[in-house]
Amino acid sequence: MKEVGTKRERDKAVIMALAHRFGPLSRVDIHDEMKLRKTTISLLVKELLQENKLQESGVSNNPRGRKQILLRLNESYGYILGVEFDADAVVAGVMDLKPSIISKVREQTNLKGGKEGLVQQLIACSRKALEQAEMSGKPLLGIGVADTGLVNSREGISIISTEIDFWRDVPLKKIFEKEFEAPFLLESNTRARGLAERVRGAGEMAEDMIYVDYRAGVGAAIFTDGRLIRGRRDNAGELGHTRTTKEGPLCKCGSFGCLEAIIGAEALGARARAAVQDGFSSTALSLAGQVDKITGWTVLEAAGMGDKMCSSLVEALEDLLGMAIGNLVNLFNPAVIVLGRGLELGGQDLLDQIARIVRRQALPQASQGLVFRFARLGDDAGILGAGLLILERLFEIPSIKPPRFMVQSASRFHLTDSKA
Repeated sequence: MKEVGTKRERDKAVIMALAHRFGPLSRVDIHDEMKLRKTTISLLVKELLQENKLQESGVSNNPRGRKQILLRLNESYGYILGVEFDADAVVAGVMDLKPSIISKVREQTNLKGGKEGLVQQLIACSRKALEQAEMSGKPLLGIGVADTGLVNSREGISIISTEIDFWRDVPLKKIFEKEFEAPFLLESNTRARGLAERVRGAGEMAEDMIYVDYRAGVGAAIFTDGRLIRGRRDNAGELGHTRTTKEGPLCKCGSFGCLEAIIGAEALGARARAAVQDGFSSTALSLAGQVDKITGWTVLEAAGMGDKMCSSLVEALEDLLGMAIGNLVNLFNPAVIVLGRGLELGGQDLLDQIARIVRRQALPQASQGLVFRFARLGDDAGILGAGLLILERLFEIPSIKPPRFMVQSASRFHLTDSKA
C-alpha cells in the first residue's frame, strides 16, 4: 500500500478515489462517505479543483431540496502509458484516466537483437506513443507493462518466457523508471488482458471470472470476489503448463505433456504443417499460401470453414482445453468463462463444444448457470489492462506514513526482540 505524509493528503486521495469509482458525485455525497466536516470537504474540493484534478459536472437531479453541484475526475489532468509485447508484436499506447487510448504504436517484435535489442524496442515504442499523444505540460502518472512470460510483479522483474528464449531476469522496473521517471507496474499479459475483459469487455464486471488466454501458450487470469489471483510468486494461472499426460511432446518449460505443448497455437500449427507435408490435403494450405506459413490461427480458420483435417486437430483442442477449464471450474467456481479472442476463429461451434465438455467434466453445482463468452477487446486488451492496473494503484486509498521516531522505535524493538 502506498503511503502519504499527512491526513490532509490522505483525505484528498480518498476524495479522488471516490470520484474515480463513483463520480459524478456531490460534496454532500463525499461528506456522507467520509464523515468529515462540510467545511473541510469544501476546502479539500476547492484545492483539487484548483489543481485541475477534479471538474464540476452539472447539478444533481434530486426532486427535492437544493440542487448540488456534481464533481467528477478530470480524466485528462494526467496520462498513463501501457505497453504489451510477445514474440509477434510490441504495442505501446498512451491513455487518459478513463482509460481511453489517445495514441498507439505497434511494431513487429525485434527478436534478432536479443535482450538488449528488445528492451530498446520497448523504450522506443513507448517514446513514439508519447510523442504522438502530444501531452506536453501534463504529468505521466504511471507506466504499466504486460509481459509475455513469468513475472515478479512486486520487484518489476521479467523472470522467463517460453515464447522468447533470451528473455530472462530483465529488471524492467529499474529500466523504465530510470528512462521515464514515472511509477512502474509489471504484470503478465494474460492477467492484464483478463482484467481488461472483466472491466471493459466480455466479463461485464463479473466478480468471479476466468479468462483463458489462448496464443502460443495457454494461460488463465482468475478473479475471485473481484480480486485478481496472483499467487505467492506470481505464478497463478499457468494453465498451459498443467500436464495432460505422462507422455507427450517436450514443452519449452522442460516438462513433458504440458497443455500448451499439445494444443497451443504454435503446437497446433506445427501439427498441421506436418500433416500437409505427409500428404494430407487441407484448406489451411490455400489460406496460408505455403506450408511454412500455416499457423494455429490458419488451422482454426480452416476448421471453421469445414476442413476435415483441421477440424480433427481442433476437436483435440476442444477436448483437452475443455477438460482443463473444467478443472478450473471445480477449483474456483466462476460465474463467467471468457475465451481469448483468437479462438473465435473456430466459430460458435468451438465455444459450444468447450462449454459442453466443461459441463460434463465439472461438478453440476459448479457449472450450473456458468456463462461462456468470447473476448471482445481484441488487440488493445493488453495495453488497456496495463492502464487499468496503473489506475488501481493510482487511486488506491493510502495509509498515513508513521513518524520517523515511531519507525526507529519499532526497529529497535524488533532488534532487541530478535536477540532475546
